[in-house]
Amino acid sequence: MARSKTSKAWLQEHVNDHYVHMAKAEGWRSRASFKLLEIDDKDKLLKPGEVVVDLGAAPGGWSQVAKQRVGEGGKVFAIDLLEMQGIAGVDFMQGDFREETVLREFEARLDGRRVGLVLSDMAPNISGVNVSDQARSIYLCELALEFAREHLKPDGAFLVKVFQGSGFNEFLAAMRETFEVVATRKPKSSRDRSPELYLLGRRLK
Repeated sequence: MARSKTSKAWLQEHVNDHYVHMAKAEGWRSRASFKLLEIDDKDKLLKPGEVVVDLGAAPGGWSQVAKQRVGEGGKVFAIDLLEMQGIAGVDFMQGDFREETVLREFEARLDGRRVGLVLSDMAPNISGVNVSDQARSIYLCELALEFAREHLKPDGAFLVKVFQGSGFNEFLAAMRETFEVVATRKPKSSRDRSPELYLLGRRLK
């Protein structure tokens, strides 16, 4: 089947992407690794010894960064519906984090440790119908926020990818109701034309 003009343009952009080449050269699984690296350089979220949960982790670019920065004394849990190739030192669970059985298994593996950071770089499978895609994206953000509310320690942090559009202001309000401090981040490695932003919440109310 012939590629659409849009998919051809995306493929051309991807092939020529500076961060794609850097990711391959440096051994990162995706260009998204650079987004977390840049945000963490600024906000110092990935502290040595920290317990981190990466929601929607596949293919593992953020989990790689998290494990490198929290070190041997830290712990990274990666959860995704999709399969993910193993990463040394990362505890991967394949399943839906909304399901009771998956949550119970996660809490068993947590073994009483307190979560300091919840990450979510999740995005829905794109249908091309903007209204539907945006609604599903915001829903994923809401699910991740609910997970963070339930599992973060009081001084913990939550970093989530959000697409600007319908529902964004309501989600931002929910973040502000949940955290004492909420900031927006737009990493250099985030494509200029992309409506994505990252919201960072710190310290549960």
